[in-house]
Amino acid sequence: MVGRFAPSPTGAMHLGNARTALLAWLHTRAQGGRHLLRFEDLDTGRVRDWAYDTTRRDLSWLGLDWDAEYVQSRRLEHYAAALARLDTYPCTCTRREVLAAIEDSAGAPHGEEPVYPGTCRAGTAHPGRPAALRWRVPDRVVCARDARSGQELCQDLPREVGDFVLRRGDGVYAYHLAVVADDAEMGVTDVVRGADLWPATPRQVALQGALGYATPRYWHMPLMTDYRGERLAKRGGASPVSALREAGERPERVLGELARSLGWGVPGEVTAAELVEVYREWAF
Repeated sequence: MVGRFAPSPTGAMHLGNARTALLAWLHTRAQGGRHLLRFEDLDTGRVRDWAYDTTRRDLSWLGLDWDAEYVQSRRLEHYAAALARLDTYPCTCTRREVLAAIEDSAGAPHGEEPVYPGTCRAGTAHPGRPAALRWRVPDRVVCARDARSGQELCQDLPREVGDFVLRRGDGVYAYHLAVVADDAEMGVTDVVRGADLWPATPRQVALQGALGYATPRYWHMPLMTDYRGERLAKRGGASPVSALREAGERPERVLGELARSLGWGVPGEVTAAELVEVYREWAF
């Protein structure tokens, strides 16, 4: 069994990130598996150089260790190789133009997520512009299963997802391609992550199928919310773990708070190791 925690080093880790990190670590250690730390830093414009080491320090302070570390920005050749195996085409449409094309098309799907209407499928609409590469999705329905809830999510790829971008016009590889290639090449068997990524899981399963990769087991965990019931996020000013660490807070108390936020009956202070059996009973 191989698990992983895959933060984006775009800022300081907040308590919501820490709870996901804790759950991913507990999931691996409860099964005696190998745990990976993977920095997902392909969007270099948003990366903060100091965030790598701050994240490592925060995880170590909480008692969450890892057996190997990877950095996506050092693995570009792997994504290029995966991309070359897929049926893609160049697209020069901007996001605004895609949205306008959807609005103008009476027959286009108008669901929760904008579905690319295929403007550049037969040729680029604006030659001369930098072109993204879109995957020509197969005409099929793909289903994903969440191991935690037992729910299944099925999506009709052409009608509900559309041809999605695998490499942006500026050359940055898309999250979906990178995470699928990484999980396969690193032997990840179990993915523990936030419930906000559940709707994207079928397209990752589709990519895995097209590339001949095994599909990991997915466990989507509830997001941590603030007093207004809104998800904690860096952009929303959620309190960073590093501030608690630097202020002299005890990590055992922070772990206790994180565990109780999941409804676990634990003492006010607890170590990560002491939570392994609690998680095992809760999850399995």
